[in-house]
Amino acid sequence: MNAPIIELADIRKTYYEGTAVATEVLHGVNLTVRAGEFACLIGPSGSGKSTLLNLIGLLERPSAGSYLLKSRPIQQASDDERTRARLDTLGFVFQFHHLLPAFSALENVMLPGLMREGAFTQQQRANAQQLLGAVGLAGAMHKPPNELSGGMQQRVAIARALALSPDLVLADEPTGNLDTHAADEVFALMRDFNVTRGTAFLLVTHDPRLAERCDRVVQLRDGTIVGDALQQRSG
Repeated sequence: MNAPIIELADIRKTYYEGTAVATEVLHGVNLTVRAGEFACLIGPSGSGKSTLLNLIGLLERPSAGSYLLKSRPIQQASDDERTRARLDTLGFVFQFHHLLPAFSALENVMLPGLMREGAFTQQQRANAQQLLGAVGLAGAMHKPPNELSGGMQQRVAIARALALSPDLVLADEPTGNLDTHAADEVFALMRDFNVTRGTAFLLVTHDPRLAERCDRVVQLRDGTIVGDALQQRSG
């Protein structure tokens, strides 16, 4: 069995703690994602999916529970330690690509390296060029985002998420803003990187067509995991 990347135990998240309007949105979540997995997180709106993904991505802190990132307790780490762990271990793809409009596609892919190392390097450039070629954008790497279609922009976002060779990519509705054809292309790219590079993926999706093509489906409802099942790989 592959080594765990994330291990959540009895994770709870409460907003407005200590006030009259305190609201607990995650109620004791237990979840492990292992190296090489391709899993999706599904559930109705308001079930806590984005909150859970933000906690896994170290963008928020849990109110209670234990979070191990590659066997290391992370929930009490300092902000600087969490930032370093995020850059070293995790990649992110969102529904809206969040590309910087003043940067070319190539420069956008190089941004994680800039954040980690403080400067652009030739190695970062070579890696970004290779990744853009892998997502079919070798001929568009010097274009700004506004000259790319929505599907192309999301492909740039996938390349950016992979720039630092993360163990796990967190994808929050990565195809939610795309038409069916572009969504299938983006999903296929993530699947390809999972198979060829061994990168683990955990994606939130409302699209049942995509969910049924994942290896594992985790169901969240009212802040609680109510289902966690392996599926036969179908592409």
